[in-house]
Amino acid sequence: MSSRNQATVGGVILAAGQSSRYKSGNKLLATVGGTAVVRHVAETACESSLSDVVAILGYEGVAVAEALEGLSLSVQHNDEYATGQSASVRHGVDYAQESDWEAALFLLGDMPFVRAETIERLLEAYRTGTATVVVPEHEGRRGNPVLFDNCHFDALASVSGDRGGRDIIETTERTAFIEVEDPGVHWDIDTDADLAEFTDRRDSL
Repeated sequence: MSSRNQATVGGVILAAGQSSRYKSGNKLLATVGGTAVVRHVAETACESSLSDVVAILGYEGVAVAEALEGLSLSVQHNDEYATGQSASVRHGVDYAQESDWEAALFLLGDMPFVRAETIERLLEAYRTGTATVVVPEHEGRRGNPVLFDNCHFDALASVSGDRGGRDIIETTERTAFIEVEDPGVHWDIDTDADLAEFTDRRDSL
């Protein structure tokens, strides 16, 4: 039995971006079935077996926070959101370290179609294995969310721009790629057309 079986793994929702390519406003506040995109992400995270959840907000943070009201999560504000995703990752790492998490699952606030069972698959792979990074794959192509053991927290906090954890994923020997039956791990919303296309695809599955 892995000593990680009772590991504290929290979720970090990256929800601070400026939606620069989304012409109809803030993509996180666009709706799928009457519910804001970011709330879909947060509800899935909160319904999972993650030990804790924090949302990192920035652009239009008040409105995004309102979309998350009533959920069992914490909210942190990233005043440096304009510098790229890495600033939100740093805020998430700070929260994770202060909370003594043993690992963190980073979820993107514009990916509302990731299934709860995908989160559980990633958690199970971490808890029962030796990987320090766990990445979902669908049809051979990697996606999000991605789990990082706390041994990578300092490296994540030092990333700049929009690279996120890609360099860590690519250079870590103990990275596990987990095949999932979930196309939602690829469906990030950047445009109105993306939202319409992915919603239609999901509804046809």
